[in-house]
Amino acid sequence: MIDTHIHADSRSSEDFEMMYLSGIDSAVTCSFYPYKLYNETVLLNHLERILEYDTTRAKKYGINLKVALGIHPSNTEINPQLIYNNMYQWIENNKIIAIGEIGLENLTENEINIFKKQLEIGEQTKTPVIIHTPRKNKFKVFQKIIDIVPGYIDPNLVVIDHINGDIVKEAIDSECMLGLTVQPGKMTKEEAICILDQYGFDRFLLNSDISNMPSDCLSVPKTVRELKKEGYDERKIEKVAFKNARNFFKI
Repeated sequence: MIDTHIHADSRSSEDFEMMYLSGIDSAVTCSFYPYKLYNETVLLNHLERILEYDTTRAKKYGINLKVALGIHPSNTEINPQLIYNNMYQWIENNKIIAIGEIGLENLTENEINIFKKQLEIGEQTKTPVIIHTPRKNKFKVFQKIIDIVPGYIDPNLVVIDHINGDIVKEAIDSECMLGLTVQPGKMTKEEAICILDQYGFDRFLLNSDISNMPSDCLSVPKTVRELKKEGYDERKIEKVAFKNARNFFKI
C-alpha cells in the first residue's frame, strides 16, 4: 500500500513501524510548517530536514518515504525566491517526486502568486504537484484552484487533495487526480468508500494526511480492508491501494 499524503516530520517513529506492519510499503511526505515563520531560511531548514532526516528515519522502520516539497499556502508570508531556487535543484537532482503541498487557503494575493509560480515550475519541469484544499470555504477555494490550474500546468500532472462530498461532483470533471483524505474531521472510511462506489476507482488516491492535527496513521489500510470486507473487486482495490499512486508519481 501507498499512503499518498503524510507529514512525516510531525509523526513518531512508532507510527512508521505501525504503518509498515499494517502493509504500507511507501508514503509521500509533504511540506507544511505549522509554526510562525520568521523568514524563508527557517522554511528551507524545515524542507531540508524532511528531505535528509525524515526519509532516513522512516527507512529504519521499513517505510520507503518519497518526498514532495513546496510552499504550503499557510507558509506564504516569506520571500519565496530562495525556495524556488532550491526547488529547481531538488527536481534536477531527483530528490523530490512532486511539488507539494501547495494550494490556496485564504485567497490572498500573495498566496495566489506563489501558487501560480509553483504550478509554473511543475509545468516547466514536468513534475507532479499536490494541491491542498482547505477545511473552510472549500468549495469557493476549490473553484479558484480549478480556474487557475489549466492556465499554468497540464492538469494530468495535478492531484487535488482533500476532496470530499462538497466538491467531488465538480472535481471529477477535471483531468486531475483526486486525493481522498481519511482523517478525523475530514472524511471517514465509509465516506471515502461511498465516493469510490459512486465515481469509480480510476481517478482517486488514498491518504491519511497524518500531521500535528488529530490523525490516524492506519486510515489507509483500514479503508482498504473495509473495501475487501465489503467484497469490492480486488483489481479496483489495488488501484486506490497503490497502483494509481505508483503510476501517477512514477514510484
